[in-house]
Amino acid sequence: MPTESLDPRAYAPYPTVEEYILDWTDRIWADGAIGDIPGMYAPDIVVRTATGVGVGVEPVVRGSLAKKAAFVHRIGVGEDVIWEERGPSSFVSHHRVLHTGGQDGPWSYGPPRGVPAVSRNLPVCLVQDAMVTEEWVVRDEWAVAEGLGHDPAAIAAAQPADLTSLGEAGLFGRPAPDDPTSEGDSGRRPAGHAAEATHVLALWRDMIERRRFDLVADFYSRDTILHTSRNRTVTRQDGVRADLLGFLAPFPDARVEVRDIAVHTSPDRGTRASVLWRLAGTYGGMPLYGPAGGEAVEVMGVSQYELEGGRVRREYRVFDELAVLAQIEAGRRRVRAAAEHRAAAE
Repeated sequence: MPTESLDPRAYAPYPTVEEYILDWTDRIWADGAIGDIPGMYAPDIVVRTATGVGVGVEPVVRGSLAKKAAFVHRIGVGEDVIWEERGPSSFVSHHRVLHTGGQDGPWSYGPPRGVPAVSRNLPVCLVQDAMVTEEWVVRDEWAVAEGLGHDPAAIAAAQPADLTSLGEAGLFGRPAPDDPTSEGDSGRRPAGHAAEATHVLALWRDMIERRRFDLVADFYSRDTILHTSRNRTVTRQDGVRADLLGFLAPFPDARVEVRDIAVHTSPDRGTRASVLWRLAGTYGGMPLYGPAGGEAVEVMGVSQYELEGGRVRREYRVFDELAVLAQIEAGRRRVRAAAEHRAAAE
């Protein structure tokens, strides 16, 4: 149902925010209405992905056309839309999508191999007067590539991603918010759901950022379930603790930032929270992606939490490990180029 304070112009002409997000997604990706994208995206939209930052609606149209042609029958199902107001006629949407299906045409990963893949996307959209003005797109591309029969390591080596030119602010283009329970990258939060927002912020700042994995039981329920990258699922507090150790061990010096928080309660789904986060550091620890040589890495991810009794009963953590490996490959390429330059100068 529309809220009393959110102007219906924010999601017009649909009756609810959820229908705005779900219907637009289906129109573009299920029905193929690529030409309708300028009716949803602002002309000067800023789109941030794991591999770079784009400006303007035309690149969105071109990229969507190429991707739809390559994945004609690959369909996404909206699992949840966690949204919050960001002003009288504005809201932020954290939309979790489960994709299934195969590859039909040529794509940068290689030719179709006749096998399906399962993966999750989690776009975060800032919507003002029914137009998306900024988007943070998070995909589990490792699951896509591997599921379709391609080699993630070969893809990363062929398409290295160098984000070092973006500077200290990286993909987000601005310093991290001081208190994302009050104001994040998408704007000021409403006063409601303060306890839930504080809980997930403490989960990231007090446990993950400080590496206090002994605090897992303070944040997660006994029978918690975690769905994370590469379609992996772990259970119970011990499984979450082991996963978090493996998540951070490759990047022992990593800084972790909470960039945006949204919390929503609905009669059928209960209370859920969503966190847009950033990890920045160097690949100098556990050799998860091959030899660790200190390459710079930036990770943009989203974690969604189903909450019950003050703890997390289920988490969905989505981030792009293929982009991580591509950044590592870019760092390795820089080292090789520097060595070759020195050798040529001698």
